[in-house]
Formats: sequence, C-alpha cells, structure tokens
Amino acid sequence: MGKHKFVIEFELRASPKVLFPYVSTASGLQQWFAEKVTLKNSTTFDFIWDGDSHVANVSQHRVNKSIKFDFLPTTEETRDHNYLEFKMDVSELTGSTYLKVIDYSDSNDDDELTELWEDLMYKLKEIVGN
Repeated sequence: MGKHKFVIEFELRASPKVLFPYVSTASGLQQWFAEKVTLKNSTTFDFIWDGDSHVANVSQHRVNKSIKFDFLPTTEETRDHNYLEFKMDVSELTGSTYLKVIDYSDSNDDDELTELWEDLMYKLKEIVGN
C-alpha cells in the first residue's frame, strides 16, 4: 500500500505564541496528541501510542509558524517515510489562528483520518480555551 497525504485545517481562537508549545514540545504534545511523548535529544521525539514507540526527528522548525516531524523508518520504509507537519497562519480579518495538519502516512481512509484529527483538535481546543 502506498503513502497518502492527508491535509486538514482547524480554526482556533488562540495566538500562535500560545499554540506553538502544544505542537512543538514533548509536554505540550503529550497533553492532547499521544499517550506519552519524550524528548530523546534536542530534535528527536519518542511518541507512544497504544504502547508502541514511534521515533521522529524534527526536520523543520519555525518558531510560532510550523514544525515537521519525520518518523524514522520501521522496516523497509527507507525513503518514503511517514511525516507529520503542523503549520500556523493568522487571519488578519478575524484574528483567528488556522492550524493546518499534514499527515503523510499509510492510512488512506480520509473519513477515519478526519474523525481522528477532529477528536484530537477537540482536546487541544479544550486545553487552549476555545
């Protein structure tokens, strides 16, 4: 099965300065995104879901703008590895922050991914006061 690039965007009523730590730090991500997140070194995160470890390197990082996690290959996945990217943009008209999620993985069920990300964003919005 090939990889699938899933993109979804959410409006949040919190500034990028408030939101960014929740998408770029182990403690922030652990609050809404994964069961446990640990920092192995300054650019390597270990995400735990259902007891399984998924290690990712930060390949792009722009403070209060975007972050990209490249997940390390697990098997023969040497070149076309999974990644997850969060990008933030502020609407000058409304002042709202838009968080774009780019999920590049084996999962190709858009309905399932939409439901997953909506549930995760519900948690994040509760934390940041939306």
